[in-house]
Amino acid sequence: MAIQSLGAARIELGSKVVHVVIARGGQVRNQTIGASSGIALAPVAAGMLYERLRSIQEWLMPGTCVLCDARIPRVHTFCTGCETALPRLRHACPQCAAPLDGVTKDIVPCGACQTWSPAFSRTFALYSYAPPVDGLIRALKYHRRLEMARILGGQLAQGLMRARCRVDLVVPIPLHRTRLHERGYNQSLELARPVARELGLPLDFSCLQRTRATVSQAGLTPAERRRNVRDAFAATPAVNQLTVAVVDDVMTTGHTVNAVAQCLRKAGAKEVHVWVVARA
Repeated sequence: MAIQSLGAARIELGSKVVHVVIARGGQVRNQTIGASSGIALAPVAAGMLYERLRSIQEWLMPGTCVLCDARIPRVHTFCTGCETALPRLRHACPQCAAPLDGVTKDIVPCGACQTWSPAFSRTFALYSYAPPVDGLIRALKYHRRLEMARILGGQLAQGLMRARCRVDLVVPIPLHRTRLHERGYNQSLELARPVARELGLPLDFSCLQRTRATVSQAGLTPAERRRNVRDAFAATPAVNQLTVAVVDDVMTTGHTVNAVAQCLRKAGAKEVHVWVVARA
């Protein structure tokens, strides 16, 4: 059967000539011809071939910016303009990630944390919950745009690597089985997958469970949020003596992650960190 191709190229690697065809769907097919045909490429030549094939693929099938659809290299997520405009959280409380004014030192907990004393010790939030990040999170959470979990989770993992965050275990904030049945997926778990994979950390989505259904935290007062999630979680001894990072999409008042941290600490966790895409 004939292959419907998007393009072809002739690449010379020393005495070898490689004829490359990129078929629809992105499959790369090649045929080595010339005097040394049939002999495997040496590692250096194979690396050169790979780089040239990748350049051809970028030329024929470039990626697009998630936000504005501009043509960009496939290895990137955003174009330069959109990347610059993202609401990165530059100055924040190290414990709860509440935004600071840039004058207040962000090496000690904020006044609220010193008064409240949360059960979690550190929070890393990559962005402020503002456009366009808020729209990407809503697309993941409410509109089944699961590809956003790979994008946002990958961005979060890169930020965590730059910040050199170290933990023993990654745990997503769980949904109750009723909400999970309604939505069909847990957005926190889908975010945690690329984070754990890119950081080379174990992911455990069974050691923490939501034991009772709770109403959505959106629209509740801080006091109502605290009551809503009180005693709503249970953890297994699998977290004993571990530094655990809990992953979620957005942190608002912190009552949900604090209830989770209290539960994990009671189960023996040594320390609890919070990793979120955005801080409201």
